[in-house]
Amino acid sequence: MYDYFMEKLVYQMFILGTGDYLKEALNKGLGGVIFFTKDIESENQFKNLIKNIKSEAAISPFLSIDQEGGRVERTENIRPKRLSARFARDKGIEFLKAQTEEMAQELKEYDINLNFAPVADVNTNPKNPIIGERAYSDEPEKVIESVNLVSEIYRKNGIIPCVKHFPGHGDADSDSHLTLPKIDLSIEEMEKIHIKPFKSAIENGIEMIMAAHLHCTCFDSEIIPASLSKNAIGYLRNNLNYDRVVISDDMVMKGVQAYGSLEAVKMGIEAGLDMFIFRDADENAIQTIEGLIKETNHNKNLTEKIILANQRIDKLKHKFFI
Repeated sequence: MYDYFMEKLVYQMFILGTGDYLKEALNKGLGGVIFFTKDIESENQFKNLIKNIKSEAAISPFLSIDQEGGRVERTENIRPKRLSARFARDKGIEFLKAQTEEMAQELKEYDINLNFAPVADVNTNPKNPIIGERAYSDEPEKVIESVNLVSEIYRKNGIIPCVKHFPGHGDADSDSHLTLPKIDLSIEEMEKIHIKPFKSAIENGIEMIMAAHLHCTCFDSEIIPASLSKNAIGYLRNNLNYDRVVISDDMVMKGVQAYGSLEAVKMGIEAGLDMFIFRDADENAIQTIEGLIKETNHNKNLTEKIILANQRIDKLKHKFFI
């Protein structure tokens, strides 16, 4: 049996990129859309794209982007890149404040309401291929100061900040787009350095946290991404008392794809995730969502967690008038 009420609830848990199936997903209640460089050719084109998406959406969507500054800046086709987090921070707090305000104003003009930033990772590994200058510092206190400042600027501009990548991607020596990095640090070391900025962000009311596709030995001896780990997400929910939206990093990254999309999403929900990103609105993404809807027919626990996730999503959308 196909449950149309459950269809809306499940679609709300997904943020998809553009693609052939985007309109269909929006019609069924898709939770949000994520934009990449390929989607932004000119100011007018991007504004029209967003206008069309809003008109096709059955439920007002998160309109999201990764706009960190520098290496990860999606508007590079229409304006010069700004400085990465580390270099902006090195120029001083006032410079960081001004650059963030400028980025927030720009995103607001396009009607973007969710930015997957700031990066809360503490870049302790100089050979880190994925974070590097995307982190504000290799010192937790500097990261904390920067993250809280940047979050507040986005918030006051009506844009939801999302800190990433919990429980900390800073000590990685490989790229989670290509493989599953291993973080082999004790829980004490993680708490002292890498989890510290997330804890501070939670204390400062952060609205959304992105979970990383990396294996943390302090949470799991078996190889499993923290994003799908009951222990890692359980730590976030129970030890750090976080009861707001937790979203996955991109679910097509190699660090998580070994399980297959549907199984990975089910594991994520069981672990405590509320939302999932798929970078393309393609057949795989739609099959995953539709497969999850069917799973709810015979999995009461999964259904209960989906309802709980939707309560968190609704609360966040209501807070930001989405």
